[in-house]
Amino acid sequence: MKPIMTSHFLRLEWKQYFRSPYWQKSIGIKILMGFFALYFIAVFTLMGIGLYPGLKKLFPDQDPLTIVNQFIFYWVLGDLMMRFFLQKLPIMSVKPLLVLPVKRNKIVNYVLTKSVVSFFNFLPLFAVVPFGVTLIVKGYDASMAWTWMGVLFLFTHIVNQLNFTIDHLLSKTEMSFLPLMGTVGALAALNHYEIISFSGLLAGAIDAIINNPLYLLVLVLLLVVLYMNNFKNLKEKLFIDSAVKEKTVVAKSSDYAWTRRFGDLAPFMQLDLKLIMRNKRTKSTLFIMVIGLLYGLFFYPQPMYADKEFLFAFIGIFSTGIFLINFGQFIPAWDSNYYKMLMSQNFKYERYLESKFVLMSISVVILFVLGIPYVYFGWKILLVHFAAMIYNIGVNSHVIMYGGSFNRKKINLDQKAAFNYQGTGAVQWLIGIPLMVIPMGMFGLINWLVNFEVAVTVLISLGFLGVAFHQKIMKAITSKYLASKYKMIQAFDQEN
Repeated sequence: MKPIMTSHFLRLEWKQYFRSPYWQKSIGIKILMGFFALYFIAVFTLMGIGLYPGLKKLFPDQDPLTIVNQFIFYWVLGDLMMRFFLQKLPIMSVKPLLVLPVKRNKIVNYVLTKSVVSFFNFLPLFAVVPFGVTLIVKGYDASMAWTWMGVLFLFTHIVNQLNFTIDHLLSKTEMSFLPLMGTVGALAALNHYEIISFSGLLAGAIDAIINNPLYLLVLVLLLVVLYMNNFKNLKEKLFIDSAVKEKTVVAKSSDYAWTRRFGDLAPFMQLDLKLIMRNKRTKSTLFIMVIGLLYGLFFYPQPMYADKEFLFAFIGIFSTGIFLINFGQFIPAWDSNYYKMLMSQNFKYERYLESKFVLMSISVVILFVLGIPYVYFGWKILLVHFAAMIYNIGVNSHVIMYGGSFNRKKINLDQKAAFNYQGTGAVQWLIGIPLMVIPMGMFGLINWLVNFEVAVTVLISLGFLGVAFHQKIMKAITSKYLASKYKMIQAFDQEN
């Protein structure tokens, strides 16, 4: 009966997948992701094949297996972080099934079992298996090598289940990735500074399992416990009431009186500010602003980057334009939940877009002012940041708003903010080229062919040119949005 029910669920998902209106629209992205998958498979396979001879060449007096075991701790942390940000629990549309005579246990088991065939579970095997086979070829005991591969296989699935457990624990926490990042960072720091050698402890445990394969049962037991815990958590949510009830949130009142000086733009600016402050997804833009502001600290203190002036342009544009990039790339999808109602109101569309331009421009200026202390690392850095500020306002703001006219994917503002890729399409992947790559390449080329001062002058001139022609550019962008308005309305009515 169970295989029959599983095959039935698979047929339902197959039909849902290919009947979705987004299947054909996003087929290009699926092909691109397929190429990425093949690329990573090739990288992991080559790594697994070359790991043993590479380690033997670098450390001729040490056992390659021992060295690899010392780094498994970092692999577990990295795998957990990657899964938390990129891997979601494979959910099927269960609401129609809740009113049918289908046992909840079967639905939950199907959802959790489906996660076993995730790409994240298979990818490590492309490195683990070649390395394990190499160990056998090099004279290691075959049973020991197979046990080691079994340990890594179980680790992969333990991390898979642990990810869902952590996601459940942090699902109601705003900025839910902060506790995980803090914990992972603390563990890595404790290990790096040898306060507690987690890598040594884990390597010792792996050695013990290799010498006595019966200890594999401990990992199997841990995997079962995590699976049962996830089964319990998911089953508790699988009720009709929980599927249809709305969450009640008390909104905090704030009139943002300072926006009134912008005249008829004020209502739209207030709407955006309230949207940012009241929703999980948009609140992440505030945290990412802090990351962008401090981004230069990863590079400027390092002597190796002191003479790489082309990087100054990249860091300056990213640091001063992080809100512009993160918020602007989803215009007007932020308003997708009520876009139809918004478009039925009597207002000029150009003013709606102008308010977002002003909001992004204000953020660029504020981030530049907050980044003035970067002058500590040299006056050239501050000068490039100033040029990047002008360029972001005059050029990048228009580029990203034009890119927004191609957005066709709805965004659920109540979903977890941490690296949520809902609403992301081809536009978001391609927009980085004109936003970041072109100005950095142009600055670096002019700096190399002429000098630093001319490169800065070009960025500033392009920015002021964009400001000078702002009205004409905005009229052209508005025409593009108006031409796409009904397509957006139809697209935002669809669930991604």
